[in-house]
Amino acid sequence: MLQQMINQFSSAFYFPGLTWPLALIAIAVGLLFGVIWLTPYRPPALNKPVLWIVAVVSALLTWTEIAFIQIPLQNWTGQALVYFWDQATLIKWLLLAGIPQVLLSGLVQEGAKLVPVVFYWLSHNRNLTPRLGLIIGAVSGAGFGVFEAIWVHNSVLAAGWTWQAVTTSGFMAILPWLERFFAVGLHVAVSALAGYGLAKGLGWQFYLISSFLHGLTNYSIVLLQKGLLTPIQIEIYIAVLVCIVSALAYWLRWKPLPEPLKPDSEPASS
Repeated sequence: MLQQMINQFSSAFYFPGLTWPLALIAIAVGLLFGVIWLTPYRPPALNKPVLWIVAVVSALLTWTEIAFIQIPLQNWTGQALVYFWDQATLIKWLLLAGIPQVLLSGLVQEGAKLVPVVFYWLSHNRNLTPRLGLIIGAVSGAGFGVFEAIWVHNSVLAAGWTWQAVTTSGFMAILPWLERFFAVGLHVAVSALAGYGLAKGLGWQFYLISSFLHGLTNYSIVLLQKGLLTPIQIEIYIAVLVCIVSALAYWLRWKPLPEPLKPDSEPASS
């Protein structure tokens, strides 16, 4: 298992046969996806350069936790399921048996993305406005979302994907890119909600909500394995969920702030 974890971690930094022009395309598209989803939050990246550190730490820490925490936990969970139930039973009850795996992915990844947000919160004496907490969370989510997108894009291009594939395979050839576009949006939105909750004093509650939403999106893999949805229907499922969560996060970002209370008027002098 250790070798599997090391291979997972190193896979983000090594792509045999991938040329630099293709790698630059993968990076550019990943960054573009991040800009599209993050721009509506209007993060003060120029006034607060520490936000760039939040994004980088989120990317590296979350990827590390996927390799060395999420993968072993999911392997042990799978081994436990196989120990108690045979393969036929697992396939029959796949809709239930797949829940622990997807929940683990949400709990690990949202926890990792929340770490730099918590440090930012602590460095400000645990005093952030909910709006700023939401923005910091969104930046943290974008950091890992873009990093993961670049990894997937590199893998797709290294496997031989070309624009010619679109003319021969049609929409199916675009699915890996479309899936990453909405995956970046998911990471941004759910991390924004987690940051909002932290600033509101509801950190663990919103962390669980964000983890559940993340797992609910990943549950599409189980639906695909069960044959209940086609790959195209899966993308629709993901897109709808991401748009709903993003709309909620955008509303929290831009809803009018409450007006300050006016002091009581003094009684008129006689």
